Amino acid sequence: MPSASSPSTSKRLLALLSLLQSRRDWPAPVLAGRLDVSERTVRRDIDRLRELDYVIDSTRGPDGGYRLEAGSQLPPLLFDDEQVIALALALRTAGGLGAGIDEAADRALHTVSRLMPDRLSHRVASLIDTVGPAATHGSVQTDPAVLLRIGEAIRARRELRFDYATPDQAADAPSPAVRSEEPHHLLARNGRWYLIAYSPAVEAWRIYRADRIIPRTHTGRSFTPRSVPGGDPARYLSARFKGSTAEDAWPCIGTATVRGPLSKIAPYVGDGSVEAIDADRCRVQLGSWSWEALAAEFCRFAFDLGNVEPPELRAAFASIAERARRAGAGEGSSNVRDTFSAPSSLDR
Repeated sequence: MPSASSPSTSKRLLALLSLLQSRRDWPAPVLAGRLDVSERTVRRDIDRLRELDYVIDSTRGPDGGYRLEAGSQLPPLLFDDEQVIALALALRTAGGLGAGIDEAADRALHTVSRLMPDRLSHRVASLIDTVGPAATHGSVQTDPAVLLRIGEAIRARRELRFDYATPDQAADAPSPAVRSEEPHHLLARNGRWYLIAYSPAVEAWRIYRADRIIPRTHTGRSFTPRSVPGGDPARYLSARFKGSTAEDAWPCIGTATVRGPLSKIAPYVGDGSVEAIDADRCRVQLGSWSWEALAAEFCRFAFDLGNVEPPELRAAFASIAERARRAGAGEGSSNVRDTFSAPSSLDR
């Protein structure tokens, strides 16, 4: 019999539902013991949950009990398909928040996935199995249906055919040729989704922004997966953003003494490094895709610089200083080649 301290029916139902979600099979005597009620009360509570549209099967045998199964919807939370996709994506990429909720998000995603309707479970599984962690700022909206199509193609190892809207394409320009690529990875970086694909036409790896992909009907042609250079898709994408196709490192790296306190400098070094020399000076190391771009990175600090290395970086400071002088004097542009631009090999 239940003790005098047994929880109310509503609280007991929530506790029972939590237990049913935590593992596949629950013998009735074990459930009764965990809830401190009789097996008859467990049977009544199971019937109440079924009235709320939870599909709970009874298992037979000496230790007969109950099993929570997926129903036709997510009871009692009536999400539509787009909301379910949004929930799965949010939980899958929650680790990118840096809030220490990775494990909790993974457990929540497991619970939601087990109760998804059949029409969604396989499609969402294709998506969440192929995406990586996402960033939290500067996001660009991507159609969830496009992400699903890409995820399905990756999971099925099926060629992906699509139109691609390049940033410099005029609105009235004719559509470019349809692209046929072998999709391998779908990752998020700085609020944008990227497809890493191998292009058989040029025998090289390509990176595409998912928000510019317009899927076409696939041919059914399959492919054998390959490994991205270096073997790590996230590091490969990071390397491409740094202008490299191999090592995940900036091609131009320099150091300088910044005459300012660590507390004013550390928040702005990004993926660089900083070390305090004393209370008013720091040694900072940064990287970029060109020496001029690197010099501009150091100029972001509102403090004097010294001990700049290597010589290429010092020359870049002189080049930028001359450009700044001409701009301040209102003079026209020079013929000096502008190297202050991101690598053109990556569609950002």
